[in-house]
Amino acid sequence: MLGYRKSRLQKYSWTLIILALLGFAFSYAIAFYAKGTFGITEKSIAAKLQNQVVKEGDIIFQTSRSGQSKAIQLATQSVYSHMGVIFKLEDDFYVFEAVQPVKFTLLESWIKRGKDGHFVLKRLKNSDELLTPQNIEKMKVIGKSFLNKNYDGTFEWSDEKMYCSELVWKIYNRGIDVNIGELQTLKEFDLTHQAVKEKIKQRYGDNIPWEEKVISPARMFNAEQLYTILEN
Repeated sequence: MLGYRKSRLQKYSWTLIILALLGFAFSYAIAFYAKGTFGITEKSIAAKLQNQVVKEGDIIFQTSRSGQSKAIQLATQSVYSHMGVIFKLEDDFYVFEAVQPVKFTLLESWIKRGKDGHFVLKRLKNSDELLTPQNIEKMKVIGKSFLNKNYDGTFEWSDEKMYCSELVWKIYNRGIDVNIGELQTLKEFDLTHQAVKEKIKQRYGDNIPWEEKVISPARMFNAEQLYTILEN
């Protein structure tokens, strides 16, 4: 009888252990699902904002899921194909970005839209000196002059249309006289990959503007004027 009770007790103990493990696994699965494919939860973003990690004028980079993203990555030899500048409207942070059209996008939504929710947040090295409230307002005024303009799929250096890195570069250049990253010409990019050739053919046909001035997300990402604040 004692052996029988001992056996039942052992079985009961193992059952509790198994149930505990299953409960842990279930909790982990729920947490993982909540995090989703974006790699970051709204709660964690909010916590970072509350900790004042993000400031107006910060520049944020991601890998876009757009159809041209792969070509941009190959041509610029960088994983980052999209970017924007962060401004605060009322109580929320927004990314001012050149998509179709140029617009403000809530920061959380912008992060979720990128590949795997991965992003890198960068800041001007002498931001305390240059990114004063007055200068931030100047940058906002410059930015709003481009609001609702069409996306520039041919990457022309004009104000008629805008692409992502051009928008941020011009806001800094015209707002506080800072050039982030060096301009290039189209012919300086790596145009050897088939995906890049196809995209160029699609956009330009046989009239490729080799000497067109261009600023890429990669050049701005690696610019010496910036340093990394946060990477997720």
